[in-house]
Amino acid sequence: MDGRNNSFGLTARINKSRSAEEALKGIDLNQNIEALIENPLIHVTPEQLKRDVRAFVRSTGLEEHLELFRKGAQIAKDSRIFEAIPDVTDVEKKALREEKTRRFRQPPALYLTIIICSIGAAVQGWDQTGSNGANLNWPQAFHLDTNRHSNDFWILGLVNAAPYIASALIGCWLSHPLNYHLGRRGTIFIAAWFCFLTVFGSACTQTWVQLFICRLLLGIGMGAKASTIPVLAAENSPAAIRGSLVMGWQLWVAFGIFLGFTANLILYQVGDIAWRLQLGSAFIPAVPLLMGIYFCPESPRWYIKKHRYHDAFRSLQRLRNTPLQAARDLYYINAQVQLEEKMLGDADILISDGKEYTTSSGRYATRFIQLFTIARIRRATLAAFVVMIAQQMCGINIMAFYSSTLFKDAKASERSALLVSWGFGLINFA
Repeated sequence: MDGRNNSFGLTARINKSRSAEEALKGIDLNQNIEALIENPLIHVTPEQLKRDVRAFVRSTGLEEHLELFRKGAQIAKDSRIFEAIPDVTDVEKKALREEKTRRFRQPPALYLTIIICSIGAAVQGWDQTGSNGANLNWPQAFHLDTNRHSNDFWILGLVNAAPYIASALIGCWLSHPLNYHLGRRGTIFIAAWFCFLTVFGSACTQTWVQLFICRLLLGIGMGAKASTIPVLAAENSPAAIRGSLVMGWQLWVAFGIFLGFTANLILYQVGDIAWRLQLGSAFIPAVPLLMGIYFCPESPRWYIKKHRYHDAFRSLQRLRNTPLQAARDLYYINAQVQLEEKMLGDADILISDGKEYTTSSGRYATRFIQLFTIARIRRATLAAFVVMIAQQMCGINIMAFYSSTLFKDAKASERSALLVSWGFGLINFA
């Protein structure tokens, strides 16, 4: 059997298993070339689906919505049949049709989520470029001479690189435990505080060591935020527009870079404290991020993983146009979560009193090792590494951090250097 055919039936085999290990026996993940994981409900018969829905609403305390989930589960199993389901109202049918014909007709709560996630991305970009203009003056303020002393040149580079050092070594790795315990919104809220307070600290520093420490702390917030905001956007979005919204992250990072260059250009004439204001100006987008994140619905997927089904349903009702769509997505997401936990070795099936329970064993290390031991995942990991390294080696971050310094060293005036850097930020965004 070839890899494509072997991937079919993966869902069925896992659903019939009693543990993650048993589920994967006889399934060669290395041959699952196209990563085909079917709709978890596709093999379920109509009779079994009805029984499963009744058991689901009973176990989650959602019995009052039994009929809603019955219809939602049928649509989740096969989205093409909603026109033939007798209990689906005309309003619900219209909303389901518009998922394809009017994909961006979404509730206000989803657009609020998009706006807040876009602001979070802009914070990321502004944090990067605040130092671009400040680099023209802060070394002199701390008595560093990068032209005469090579050590001072390395200090300049170290301070500029500090956010990414901390992001890579601490911030990104902290995102998993933070997300597990605090949810997506909680993680973003904590990260936003790091981004808010550390730029104020940077503006008040008296030595390069203090500036270095502030920027290290900034990197922790940047890493946790960058690892979480695209996840929140993806988990709150309907499938039809999910890709567009997640890719918006990079667009709004570029917009934040442009805003940072704009602030550098506006503030350079205020005198000796110009570099402090350029670094501190990055607090501006962090304020609406801090104030707005808890007005967004939490990720329904996170609620489901925490067995908070009532909260998940309320969240989805805010994020979808009709309660039927919310019930459909809740039932489908729950089926996906159960399947993924079994498949990825993150859960086992226990049987007690004739009932099945999914238990999480927190095998985070095992999943990390699978990045390198399963050929298909290893190839994806390698591809991601190559793309990220190529992005750095192309020199784009040299422009983001040092463009003003480069133009100043080329005998341009400070105003001209900042103006050309602003033009680079505009083109980068456009």
